[in-house]
Amino acid sequence: MLQDLLKPFRYPKPAWQAPLPRGRERRARTSDIGGTLKQLAQVLSPHKYRLLLVMAMVVLSSGLALIGPVLVGNVVDRVLIGGDTKALGVLIAGLAAVYAGHSLTMWLQNFTMIRIAQQTVYTMRKRLFRHLHAIPLAFFDRRQHGELMSRATNDMENVSSTLNSSVIQIFSSVLTLTGTISVMLWLSPALTAVTLTVVPALFFGMKWITARTGRLFKLQQNHLGELNGVIQETLSGQRIVKMFSREQRVIAQFREKNDRLKNSGFWAQTYSGFIPKLMNLLNNASYALIAAVGGWLAVRGLVSVGTIVIFVEYSRQFTRPLNDLANQWNTLLSAIAGAERVFEVLREPEETRDEVALKELAHVRGEVEFERVRFAYEKGGDTIRDISFRAAPGQTVALVGPTGAGKSTVIQLLARFYTPDGGRILVDGVDIAEVTRESLRRHMAFVLQDPFLFQGTIRDNIRYGRLDATDEEVEEAARMANAHSFIVKLPDGYDTWLNADGGGISQGQKQLLSIARAMLADPAIFILDEATSNIDTVTEIKIQEALRRLMQGRTSFVIAHRLNTIRSADLILVLRDGTVAEQGTHSELMAKNGFYRELYTSGQT
Repeated sequence: MLQDLLKPFRYPKPAWQAPLPRGRERRARTSDIGGTLKQLAQVLSPHKYRLLLVMAMVVLSSGLALIGPVLVGNVVDRVLIGGDTKALGVLIAGLAAVYAGHSLTMWLQNFTMIRIAQQTVYTMRKRLFRHLHAIPLAFFDRRQHGELMSRATNDMENVSSTLNSSVIQIFSSVLTLTGTISVMLWLSPALTAVTLTVVPALFFGMKWITARTGRLFKLQQNHLGELNGVIQETLSGQRIVKMFSREQRVIAQFREKNDRLKNSGFWAQTYSGFIPKLMNLLNNASYALIAAVGGWLAVRGLVSVGTIVIFVEYSRQFTRPLNDLANQWNTLLSAIAGAERVFEVLREPEETRDEVALKELAHVRGEVEFERVRFAYEKGGDTIRDISFRAAPGQTVALVGPTGAGKSTVIQLLARFYTPDGGRILVDGVDIAEVTRESLRRHMAFVLQDPFLFQGTIRDNIRYGRLDATDEEVEEAARMANAHSFIVKLPDGYDTWLNADGGGISQGQKQLLSIARAMLADPAIFILDEATSNIDTVTEIKIQEALRRLMQGRTSFVIAHRLNTIRSADLILVLRDGTVAEQGTHSELMAKNGFYRELYTSGQT
């Protein structure tokens, strides 16, 4: 019967003992507490004068907290036992002043520390967001977006709450503890020794607890990041989930991540929950020992009753800062785990770290040349190899081939999202490794198969191509992209508000807006990932017409999914297993009767 009642509360192997998911072991087990605290100190350094003010207030409040029990003991000895009623008014006034000063200094230190904490977290969050836009795309390929969002939100909030309260509490507890022991030794070394008997038990108990909670809190933060990743990914792909009726699968996936978070959180809170229980036990034991030994000493005239009263108060003050330190240590460990995850991102090298001596690419005609380029996403791999071709200014180059042949990789190397492992990529005869990425991409525009629109107005989404464009230039770009006619029919025209990812308009209309955005950028090099997939015939005609306008006079690279759309390309690169299997015009490749003809006649992409 008892086993059945306890069954719902049973957990599998504790999270701190259970094996970690593959790939997470090293990150969860290692924790550079010293390095993380050093980085936090650097972030706090601009507020050093305010921190000094906080420390001064902590010293004052801790000193006033120590004076209070001494005055209470004097009231007992001089007034209640000694009968000195004249001193009562002075002592009460002194007590009132002490506790009023204590309240004031506490308020000042909390007010100042909250301001420091909020400014520090604001700076960290700003640095993190800026850094996320400065690191290479390869970093995002290795991370779930929701997990990164967790670092910018949950982990950062964890740091914020700890700075708001824990820093003051730790400093105050250390000072109070030091002062308490000093005054206790001055009053009675014997009773001080009695009070300190609980320290060994406290030390070993805390060592046992914190040995487990440190890893558990880090596990909890990791599992929270994974859970957020699943939530973000599932919500972003909600249409796909429903299309394939995979609701139960994603629910099961969520349940698995949620169970991991629940278990790690349960054991983290369970072990940290032992701390107040241990402190209460030791506090009561210390209180009983002081009362017993103090009473025995008082009977023999070795200490006064007032001294015992002071020690009873100090015994509480002695265990209270220890309790606070123990509790705040767990909070600090949790905050360090969050801060470490934030600083881990901030330590990622920026994309422009090697661009100090690079030059700006001021003007581009559009000549592009690949010379024996090779690249692999993973060490030891071979994504593309020995890619060589030349595109003259204004030419259209189509990239065709099976999935995984390397079409998108060629484009990403041209845009310097990745760096080749060998060979050279030249734009107008200049190696792009010798120019800044920003100046290179300034001369490029992209229209992708799945266009992305930001939450905001249609006008702002088009203007994203060139932020200094006037309203007239935005509307002209929309006309060139065949988007103006549908925009003016909307209730608010160009000021129509779009939801996240362009919710509220059709896929074809999104594509027309993305083409208008590219036209406004006026690029020398245009990159197109087949933009007419799953579009109705009328809209497809409009898109094709807009694309012809956009590609006119510009060097264009087209990733072709339907081969009948690139018959007029000046150069067709046929990729197979990471190499250029064939290249030429449509008629030349068809005449060769090779792999391209096989793809074309079979309708493969």
